[in-house]
Amino acid sequence: MSKASNYYYEQLNKEQQKAYYAMKEGLLNQQDSFAVPMLDKKELSDIYFMVRMDCPEIFYSVRFSYRYYPDSTAVEFIPEYLFQKDKIREHRQAMQARVKKLARQAQGLDEKGKELFIHDFIVQNVRYDKLKKEYSHEIIGALGNGVAVCEGMAKAVKILCDELGIWCIIALSEANHEKGIKYRHAWNVIKIGGQYYHLDATFDNSLTRGAREDAECRYDYFNLDDKAMFRDHEPLIAPAPACTDNGHFYYKEKKLSFTKMEEVKKRAQQAVKKGKVLTFHWRGSYLTRDVLREILNVL
Repeated sequence: MSKASNYYYEQLNKEQQKAYYAMKEGLLNQQDSFAVPMLDKKELSDIYFMVRMDCPEIFYSVRFSYRYYPDSTAVEFIPEYLFQKDKIREHRQAMQARVKKLARQAQGLDEKGKELFIHDFIVQNVRYDKLKKEYSHEIIGALGNGVAVCEGMAKAVKILCDELGIWCIIALSEANHEKGIKYRHAWNVIKIGGQYYHLDATFDNSLTRGAREDAECRYDYFNLDDKAMFRDHEPLIAPAPACTDNGHFYYKEKKLSFTKMEEVKKRAQQAVKKGKVLTFHWRGSYLTRDVLREILNVL
């Protein structure tokens, strides 16, 4: 397991950590109810959410209620489970086997190779669930049913990174109703070669699958720094490590990030001769209508 597994736990104070630990143990043991230190409802909700961000293997509980007595120092925490207990055990075994089987395929690769393998698996094998079923927010949606929303995809990335020993957390941004962004969005922050990067498998999934059935895998959100990421992502709800390195963005690293029209022309000619698709990134200037028209003329 990677050291990022307890990232959100480490952001909490001592009392909150006790609540986190009690919730984690109770949920892993599928208890009907258990005692948690007395905190207000918002704190309990936040900590419950953090447990599930750190531990994607707890995919079978998505809500809770609680009760307490006025003179008590603890609350009785009552999780709601998505499945019956025997079904949970069955699903857990299936998920563990699935994660191990997938991880074995990438075992011999270096860090970057493992990251690429995980990203490509999500992009090529998981459909975005427009109906937003409850299990689509969890790894069982992404890894069991091949459908997920952003949270399910980010959790699947994390559990595979954990299994392969890569530092990875789930990052979460708030909705912004003024901009028409109705929902929170989840992606990952990953540590490769000692540097932190943003990795948004959901956005790349949508770009790839929104094209053609046989479209090439897209990497527009593969190893971005903060500046590039927050051009079109809302600020984070909970702090994550700063991503300051912009040298390992996928298209830049593959020498497919162009600043001059001559580069576009040269690489397009090479692609045409070889009968290959050319996917490239433009960073020469803002992609205005005029610049896009110029690129199209060149092509």
